[in-house]
Amino acid sequence: MLAYDYPARGIFLSMLYFFIFFIWIMLLFRIFSDIFRSRDMGGFAKTLWVLFVVLMPFLGVFIYVIVRGRSMSAREVANATAQNEAFRTYVQQTASSGGTADELTKLAELKNSGAITQAEFDAAKAKALA
Repeated sequence: MLAYDYPARGIFLSMLYFFIFFIWIMLLFRIFSDIFRSRDMGGFAKTLWVLFVVLMPFLGVFIYVIVRGRSMSAREVANATAQNEAFRTYVQQTASSGGTADELTKLAELKNSGAITQAEFDAAKAKALA
């Protein structure tokens, strides 16, 4: 009641409630994704956690964060590390292919060193440019 005697306080409290609700919703989605991604829990434990979070939302979210918060962050770090490693491997494989110019340079070096003949060089060059 006091908040609506001062309109600025009412707006502030409405925004505060909205942002707290938004943060709770984000946390709820993170918890559900963590429950289903967790490999250290069986199906029965996952079912119990989902039921607990659904039937008692605020209490379930807070207890989940307290009980499994540390392992939740460890799984998140492990997932980010795996994605980063996969990305680095992809970039290295893509960058190391060299392309047509690199292949032509190698062919020219082989021809200059005498490892291949002019006819072999021309055939490999035509194949690389095709």
